[in-house]
Amino acid sequence: MVNLEEFTNQLAGEFEDVDPSTITPDTNYREIKNWSSMYALIIIAFVDANFDVQLNAENLKNTRSLRDLYRIVSEKSKE
Repeated sequence: MVNLEEFTNQLAGEFEDVDPSTITPDTNYREIKNWSSMYALIIIAFVDANFDVQLNAENLKNTRSLRDLYRIVSEKSKE
């Protein structure tokens, strides 16, 4: 598993029309410009492809920041 900073940088690159340098671990990803359910699917696919962790809607519902998301992915990757 990568560290929080690397996770944030990799995921920031997945958001179209967003300057990755504006994304931090404490960014509320739901407030990203043009946020939609498509971004939620992108996050789920990114985590699955890069970390072999399956997230669901409940996982996303219980997170706000990329830091929160990282915590869940880290926990699930140890299972």
